[in-house]
Amino acid sequence: MAQRTRSPRLPGRNPSVAATKALLRDLPTRARLDVFGGETLILLVLGTTPEDTICVDLSSGAVLRLRVPWPEGYPPDLAPFDVIEATLAHDPEGNDLAQPEAVTADGLPRHVGTLRGRTVRKLLQKIQAPMDGPLLGFRGPSAPYWEFTGDRPSVALIVASRGPQLLRRREDNSTWVRFGWERDDVWLVCQDASATRALDAARREILAGKDLATALGFKPHYLLTALGLPEDSHSKKVCVAILPRG
Repeated sequence: MAQRTRSPRLPGRNPSVAATKALLRDLPTRARLDVFGGETLILLVLGTTPEDTICVDLSSGAVLRLRVPWPEGYPPDLAPFDVIEATLAHDPEGNDLAQPEAVTADGLPRHVGTLRGRTVRKLLQKIQAPMDGPLLGFRGPSAPYWEFTGDRPSVALIVASRGPQLLRRREDNSTWVRFGWERDDVWLVCQDASATRALDAARREILAGKDLATALGFKPHYLLTALGLPEDSHSKKVCVAILPRG
């Protein structure tokens, strides 16, 4: 197995728990988030890829897709439930109709701490997507990019009605998540690096139930699903992260 290359460590990587809680207590509460260049946000990370970091603004509860300029050749040095401080670029580029939550960061974010427990559980429950229609607003694995008008979210934190299962596809060695959503049997490419490592370590081509929980180190509860960047003029659904309850 190839050795994992780590990115440069973010500033403030080991803050005290007390300092993190104090920072959160002092955060103002906002009914909504108005994005503008130069604004500094305190965010809870849900999942991250080289393209963007899906997170929650801790002042407003708004979901963002933060586009971070990671150094070339290095993977993101963030994990679910990390708390980060990020300043938005003077041109946040918040005009992607397929990903209306997307904004651009001005440099690397600063690591503030990590949240767990009741605070995270309450936050995740608030943003959990209801099972009231097709996943991410349309049926099937993808949709033409020109059909998006910016009026529906490109991120959904869900609790599956069946599963999940983690699978390895032999043809290209890719990792997939299979789960139920209403009556649909959904298969999505899994971009969660920790889930892929768990599958590698278990030396299995499929993991589910207790075996999946053992391999991950926690009982999977949430799936962080999203629209990926356009490929061949289509935006595909992906699974960015498999998450515990909190």
